[in-house]
Amino acid sequence: MDLLAWLQMSSWLELLAMVLALAYLVLAIFQKRACWFAAFVSTAIYTVIFWDVSLLMESALQVYYMVMAVYGWWYWNTGTEQAPVVTWKPRAHLMALVAITLLTLLSGYLLTRYSDAALPYLDAFTTWASIVATIMVTRKVLENWLYWIVIDIASIYLYVSRELNITAVLFVLYIILACAGYWQWKRQLTTSTMSP
Repeated sequence: MDLLAWLQMSSWLELLAMVLALAYLVLAIFQKRACWFAAFVSTAIYTVIFWDVSLLMESALQVYYMVMAVYGWWYWNTGTEQAPVVTWKPRAHLMALVAITLLTLLSGYLLTRYSDAALPYLDAFTTWASIVATIMVTRKVLENWLYWIVIDIASIYLYVSRELNITAVLFVLYIILACAGYWQWKRQLTTSTMSP
């Protein structure tokens, strides 16, 4: 299938959400407050898209992202837009991973038993891991980018299975940008720790 035919099969609303999501990520890499505006609009669109294809946890996650976009906009307005990047200790990561695992198992079970959600365990994993990673972004925790790489890989399979092709391509681009974001933030962390 050629690119034109593929784009015609895709929703223009999905394409707009993708463009805004990319704008969010690029702006976040460079720690620009405007990233939160792009995030809010993109996630509002994705809330509807994911609901329509029975990715219930992904749809609920978009509502959370909208709230976090408002929080990020506010938090980065308090003078922290240029705040230094920080890193979590191993214990914080262990606690985060245990919480993600337990919540994934519980949510996946509940979705399997009480809904017609598509791929309930994978949907639950990407949702709970994204919640943790988003908190890390708002607090400028360096390792958020590593979490996102894992989440993005899992999400690609999830979206392809629901024929959300543009969104799957977006997540391929997210992996590349997450790598760039990691190195950009790591450079700032190294510079700030070397400064007197």
